Formats: sequence, structure tokens, C-alpha cells
Amino acid sequence: MKLSATTLLAAVAALSVAAAHAEDYPKHPITMIVPFAAGGTSDVIARAVAEEMGQSLGQPIVIENVAGAGGSTALARAARAEPDGYTIAIGNAGTSAATYTIYPKLPFTPESFAPIAMVAKTFGIVALRKDFPAKELKDFIAYAKSNPGKINLGHAGIGSSNFLICKSFVQAAGIDVTLVGYRGAAPALTDAIGGQIDGVCDAAASVSQAIDDKLVRGLVVGSNVRLATLPALPTSAEAGLPEFEAQGWNGLFAPKGTPPEIIAKLNAAARTAVESDAVRKRFADLSTVAPDASEHAPEVLGQLVTRDVEKYRKLLADQK
Repeated sequence: MKLSATTLLAAVAALSVAAAHAEDYPKHPITMIVPFAAGGTSDVIARAVAEEMGQSLGQPIVIENVAGAGGSTALARAARAEPDGYTIAIGNAGTSAATYTIYPKLPFTPESFAPIAMVAKTFGIVALRKDFPAKELKDFIAYAKSNPGKINLGHAGIGSSNFLICKSFVQAAGIDVTLVGYRGAAPALTDAIGGQIDGVCDAAASVSQAIDDKLVRGLVVGSNVRLATLPALPTSAEAGLPEFEAQGWNGLFAPKGTPPEIIAKLNAAARTAVESDAVRKRFADLSTVAPDASEHAPEVLGQLVTRDVEKYRKLLADQK
């Protein structure tokens, strides 16, 4: 089909306007939506990255915590936002991949978002209230099998990355426990510390300090290497459960239709942020790892989403 001269001129004009807007971007503060309550893994990572990105872009990035429905409330809002670069969101394998299996009638799809950049790689931990009777993994599994359905583990809501840690753990261990959803990792951890629940599935970024302070007791990390911040915590293989693997990611997304020039600016700012000494030090304190240089491109994050949508469709078949 041939386009008329008028149509072509209109298209060229629209592209010129978009390019001009991108050149001036950003003119005012940017909102970064975090799908969980303050204090959890995604929130801690978002705040560290946002501060450095804001310095690169010359405008502050304001964090807005929107909890609910395992992150899908926040992602729905982000998908509806104007695609102008002034509303972005941080997501993870739960909110941006597993959620499509758990909530099949969501008002958004993976194609509703433009990937910006992966900003962190995380490691999942199972931790127990400090007075839980079983101290090692093998004892915990034996206790759980003797008391089916009686142990409860908290997570940041169905669809969150912490929920996926729980699901991966209980499936690998072959145990029947009750999974309790919260509106974020922080309230779940608070209840584990207070003894209202038996433990939590969490990322090292938000639970390491509580383990260090002996407020909860680390049981196992779903990684093939021990964490520098928790050198005494055994890996899943060392503890006798190599099938438990819980290495995740966090990434930034913009609404579909955000101009490529703006995505490129945000990607460059994200890359500068995760390569900064301040963020690397903060991540090291949290047992979180910045992406490698080969993992910075938006396409890499897009591929992660595609891969994990299928991965968690299989893992979560029983959630339908």
C-alpha cells in the first residue's frame, strides 16, 4: 500500500516532534513505581539505583510504592501511564513473568512494556523464626514431612519473586507447607521476627541484616556459591537440596510506545548507576550483584522476561 505525500509528511513531523522531546528529556522529575511496600528487596534496589540515575539525568527519580496483588496492581498502573519516560517501574521475575500464569486475566501483557535495563541479580534465602525447633535443612524437611500443612512461610504476595522462592523450595523439598502472602517482603519479615509465622522466603537484599542480627535464622540460600555477607549460610547443594535454585533479577520497564531515544537515555543512566561505586557497595552489602557489561542492553531484559514466562508457567501449573 502506497502512502500519500500528506501521510508521509505527517509521519516525518511526528518523528521530529518525538526526537525533539527526547532530546530535551527529562524536564521534570521521573516516577519509579515499586510494586511492593517500602523496605523490601525491590524497594531497596530501586532506591539505590534511582538516586544514581537521577544524578545522571539531571532530574530526581521519585519512588512510589504501590503494593497489592503480587505486584500486578503497580504494573497495571505503569502499563496505563503515558509513554513519555516520566513513569517507569521496577519489576522482577515474579511481577514481570510469573504473574501471567498466576493472574491470567491481567489488563496487561509482556508486550505492554518496553524493557529498559536489568539492574540487579538477586539470591533467594529461606529463613526461620529464631526459635524454630529445626536448625538444619535436613531436620526442617523431616519436621515438615511429619507435620504436613502446619508450617507457614511468608512471602511478598502471590506473583512476587519471594513467592517463587517459596514455590521452588517446597517443590524441591517435597514438603507441604502453608504459604502466607503479604503486601511486601518487609511485613512478612516483621512477622517472622515476631514469631507470628515460622519463616520467610526472601531475597538476601532484605533479609541478610535480620540474619546477621540474629532476629531470624538463615536456613539455606538457593545459590551455587556462598554469599560474602552470610558466609556461614549453606548453599542448597551443601545442605543436600541441589534442586533448590533461587537466583533472580530486577529490571526497569517503561510503558509500551516510549520513544527509543528516551529508552536509550534511561538505559545509559541505569548502566551508569549500577557501575557506580555507591551502588556496587550498596549491592555488596545486600548480597546483590550488578549485571555484567554484556547484560545491560534492553534486549537482554526482554529475553529474560520471555524465558521466565515459560519457566514459571511450568513451575506454577498448580496455581491455575
